[in-house]
Amino acid sequence: MQSQKTSTPTPDQIRRAPKVLLHDHLDGGLRPGTIVDLARESGYAGLPESDPDKLGTWFREAADSGSLERYLETFAHTCAVMQTREALVRVAAECAEDLAADGVVYAEIRYAPEQHLEAGLTLEEVVEAVNEGFREGERRAREDGNRIRVGALLTAMRHAARSLEIAELANRYRDHGVVGFDIAGAEAGFPPTRHLDAFEYLKRENNHFTIHAGEAFGLPSIWQALQWCGADRLGHGVRIIDDIQVAEDGAVKLGPLASYVRDKRIPLEMCPSSNLQTAAAASYAEHPIGLLRRLHFRVTVNTDNRLMSGTSMSREFEHLVEAFAYSLDDLQWFTVNAMKSAFIPFDERLAMINDVIKPGYAELKAEWLFQQAAATPALASGSATPQG
Repeated sequence: MQSQKTSTPTPDQIRRAPKVLLHDHLDGGLRPGTIVDLARESGYAGLPESDPDKLGTWFREAADSGSLERYLETFAHTCAVMQTREALVRVAAECAEDLAADGVVYAEIRYAPEQHLEAGLTLEEVVEAVNEGFREGERRAREDGNRIRVGALLTAMRHAARSLEIAELANRYRDHGVVGFDIAGAEAGFPPTRHLDAFEYLKRENNHFTIHAGEAFGLPSIWQALQWCGADRLGHGVRIIDDIQVAEDGAVKLGPLASYVRDKRIPLEMCPSSNLQTAAAASYAEHPIGLLRRLHFRVTVNTDNRLMSGTSMSREFEHLVEAFAYSLDDLQWFTVNAMKSAFIPFDERLAMINDVIKPGYAELKAEWLFQQAAATPALASGSATPQG
């Protein structure tokens, strides 16, 4: 008799499993139909397709280029239709709804307020609109029988010069829906050290921040994010694999940076499907997440951009289950890692782990018991009774 502990979780079980998402971009997760609606309402005529299905396909194909820079170009269309309060509220509410329907119980969603000012909104109005949308999405999810909590990460663009201003904005709203700060954008030529004033400010204010590092650029990006900037987490961090040597006999040797990342339990916000699109990994089976999980790095699984990658948290887990034969225990390990690494208070993280995540996985892992009982034929009338 094979227990659920060692068997492969089904897609339905993966969907129902409680999940935690730390790395997801608001402007990378719009519903194609919403983009079409908002473009029509705002008069934006730049969409390559007006049919939602064709538009969704276009986004995935355009992002599937093997280039991070080309991948980032697709955001011009989503940002173009996210310039009004009403649009931001709608997109944020639908984001929370979609994640909750996929079993996500906690999510930190990031966006760059500076990219939503073209129609006259202020930075504060952008933040308040997105927060309103997240609360509305949480309410709708509850009505549908789903539970989710969403926190916002305010992102500064690494090629721009507003990082200190956005960091100050994140600090002002830290008790009003914003849980931390991030920088994003093309890594090459735009090191995180260009934004040291923002990171020094956040550290003085005891605030949390993550940094996109080690995705398209290598170990120097990770080293700077940690040792110069003091990041709490690494956005992607997939290139930490460059500091790990695996011998022919399977022996593993960690370099000094990889050892530091593992020893300090620095969370890695891994996004497998996105990494394949940007050529940070060649396939799911070859993705560094397999080795890093084996070596007990603080690995988390994330979606990055659900629209561009045509993905969800459930799909990311399905890919990993197929590639590495992961069990529900493995998926719980990734999920607990993520919750431990969230930017909300410790007691709230602990309650989410003990009262939501672990009970949810325990219920899924126990299902085989009832399936086994249902599959056992009843004793025939008059047959011998089982002895106690």
